[in-house]
Amino acid sequence: MSVGRKTHVIDCRETMGVGLGGELAQSGTISESESKEVIVLSMSPDRRHVTKPVCEITYGLREAGIEVSVIVLRSGMGQPKGSPSVGARGTICEAGYDEVFKIKRFKLAIVHGGAVKHHVAYKARYLLGLINLPTILICQAPIDFEDLAQIGIKTRVVRPPPEKIETVGEVVDIITDVIRGTSVPVNKMNEITTKVIKWINYYSDKNLLKLAENA
Repeated sequence: MSVGRKTHVIDCRETMGVGLGGELAQSGTISESESKEVIVLSMSPDRRHVTKPVCEITYGLREAGIEVSVIVLRSGMGQPKGSPSVGARGTICEAGYDEVFKIKRFKLAIVHGGAVKHHVAYKARYLLGLINLPTILICQAPIDFEDLAQIGIKTRVVRPPPEKIETVGEVVDIITDVIRGTSVPVNKMNEITTKVIKWINYYSDKNLLKLAENA
């Protein structure tokens, strides 16, 4: 019986969350949608990496009819490998082989960063060095394609010189001014939804063309 909404079947996390994450954001867990369309990479929750706005973005995309999964990295906190500030804090961001395997099954990735520009850029470089997916970068920091290309990240707009490319994945879009720990404004949620739909359609059409060529 239809009630006017699309139903989403989610294979949710096996265990209860702890601390600020609650039941929805325990480190090292994944809530997986029925379709492998979009995967959101969320950093491990603590006082600086709270669940907002990741949960709001996820729910907003599902309301728009998009199949979204969320993986909370087991060791998502701290400085990424290769960052010039590694060692300034005790923790280092890492993604395990099992986490990378799960992420690679999807068509489009969303990486949510924070408020420190170089931290966001180097974390994106580290993750996209492991994950060969088109990626939308959402963050609070004011960052652009040029900033990413300067440290070897492949982007849709600016390409680093071939000998300086550090990633297998590519940033196809950037959404800034999404503040960590606060609700997502309507205009930002609309921007996120519009861009996610755009890139899902683009890569779905691209896959159909490849199948037609190989037929």
